[in-house]
Amino acid sequence: MSLAVPLPVALSLLLSILAPRAVRRTAPAAAARGLMVAAVVTSGAYAVCLLMLASTLVEDLLPLSTEDSGAGPLAAVAAVLLAWGLWRLAGDLTVRRAMRRRLRGVGRPRGGGLVVAEWDEPHAFAVPGRPGHVLVTTGMLRALDAGERRAMLAHERAHLARHHDRLVSWAAAAAAVDPFLAPVREEVAHQAERWADEEAAVVVGDRALVARALARAALAGRRPPPAPSGSGGSGVVHRVRALGHPAPDGERGLVLLLTLAAVALAEVAVVAVAWLA
Repeated sequence: MSLAVPLPVALSLLLSILAPRAVRRTAPAAAARGLMVAAVVTSGAYAVCLLMLASTLVEDLLPLSTEDSGAGPLAAVAAVLLAWGLWRLAGDLTVRRAMRRRLRGVGRPRGGGLVVAEWDEPHAFAVPGRPGHVLVTTGMLRALDAGERRAMLAHERAHLARHHDRLVSWAAAAAAVDPFLAPVREEVAHQAERWADEEAAVVVGDRALVARALARAALAGRRPPPAPSGSGGSGVVHRVRALGHPAPDGERGLVLLLTLAAVALAEVAVVAVAWLA
């Protein structure tokens, strides 16, 4: 029973350490999806184990065994960690909803699902919704030439078409509940950006053009924008370099990540059986 807290923490740390290495040569689409699934399952196992341990503080809630002398302090720690995770989750959801409302309130999309904001700072956003649209500032339009604008719009429309906001939001929710998964959240956001880069390269038919648009947009801005998808331009150098090579198509690393997710589920089952026996 005493392993109920250390085990999910260990799995979360292991996933965070292995995630960037496991997806290094994996197609961004598979990497983003696989990482999100692994993060959600692992954080779910973490939360369930904490819940089962914390519930021993209430004698009549579940018929759990509390003979272990260390169960009381562990249960108190578990209750605190679980409450903190739920508080973080509520805060993350509130911030994301507020940001989405703010961006949707900038203006109504024109033809082609585009909103142009009269802002000097160069920003471009994929604003999800029904329907979703692209919000781009006049500062960004001035910073790019015609071909680069086409690449930028293709990138943002890829975010909308592939629902990257959902992937990033789920990963962020997992990391809010289980803070040890913060590196996985960042990697999902990065892989979503890489995925949109690859989709844009297919649309414009020129990987170098997409790389140039990405680099120029990054240089034009003084700081990364708070994008609703959770990806604000981190890893730009890596993304530009990746566009200089053929698109990756491997998926081997995902086997390791999904195995960790399966172990997390198995852990919940084992701990539940042991406590309820």
